[in-house]
Amino acid sequence: MPNTNQAYEDDLDTFAPPPPVFHVEQALLGALLLEPHRTGDVSGIAPDSFSTAAHAALFTAISTLPPPDPAQHAKNTTWLNHVLTTGRDQAPGLTASYLHTLIQACPRPRHLPAYARLVEAEHARHRLHAAAEHLIQTVHDASLPHPVHTVLDETDALTVVVDDIALRFPPRAGALPRTPAPPSTITPDHTEAVQEEQLLLATATAHPADIDSVRWLLPDDLIRPLHAGLWQCLTALTRRREPIDPVTVLWEAQQRGLLDHGIEPGEVLRLLAEPAGSVEHWSERALQRSLLATADHTGQRIKAYTGDPANTPFQLVVGTRRALADINAIRTRWQHATKAVPPQPRRPAPATRAGPPTTTAAHTTRAARATR
Repeated sequence: MPNTNQAYEDDLDTFAPPPPVFHVEQALLGALLLEPHRTGDVSGIAPDSFSTAAHAALFTAISTLPPPDPAQHAKNTTWLNHVLTTGRDQAPGLTASYLHTLIQACPRPRHLPAYARLVEAEHARHRLHAAAEHLIQTVHDASLPHPVHTVLDETDALTVVVDDIALRFPPRAGALPRTPAPPSTITPDHTEAVQEEQLLLATATAHPADIDSVRWLLPDDLIRPLHAGLWQCLTALTRRREPIDPVTVLWEAQQRGLLDHGIEPGEVLRLLAEPAGSVEHWSERALQRSLLATADHTGQRIKAYTGDPANTPFQLVVGTRRALADINAIRTRWQHATKAVPPQPRRPAPATRAGPPTTTAAHTTRAARATR
């Protein structure tokens, strides 16, 4: 959840109606002010889980100050005064009257764990939202020297967030977000991309023997439907081991209905007539664009899910993991294309106990088996 660096009275009395979680936070803090000895019942949240700096400062003060004796706490406000003084270090706008408001806002102090769970759920939604937004910003950062590597690192960071949330909110079967996925924000008709895809098709037509080496490139990786259809023509002719040149590709395109939408045969022949570079180079460029577009769409999907407060943490975990599966699928193809070796998870060393060397035991076992 976002936190401001400074807290003033504006934190406490906002002009817009506060969201439901604001009232949940008030109830939670009120319960802790009434029964501070139950601070140990609160788990899964931290100061940054709260929606305002004032609430975060109060939670920090309550968590760090030693709880008072329950009997003494019922008789005086000494501990509450300490909380107020400590909280004002981070939120100068805090007042004694607001502590009284928090106490009045708590319907049932015994519901403290439930209030904490609700605050944690809202914080989980904001964490996923921030991670998805960061992924989208990375995709659109034109200054990155190695955009794919950086985007995949951000994808891994988002995966860590959702895995952490899943530990606290295990996904339930069938708990899919109800929010529709938005369209990708990347405009597909880039002049550079179109030109490079044309070079890919022309070069593949001129050097069909190289098509087998880029099997990781799929028609959906190309941004123009005509280009995707022509790539299908090339791969189909290669698979059938038939002759490939601009004329045979044109005929295959006719058989697949690619010329039914106003595409002139001469346009296809001109498109395939000017090869340059290598098939592998242009294929890798197309796959990179496809990966970045997939990452953008994945981030947009997760952002849409987290932007709908009706989605539960269980739904967010399921929806986010399904969205990330699209990136992971194209990541595998990218690693195959670039010959990149995926990092292997480090396995912990097996636990050992004091005793005779394992080599001795192994030799003894082999000797015993040999005498049988």
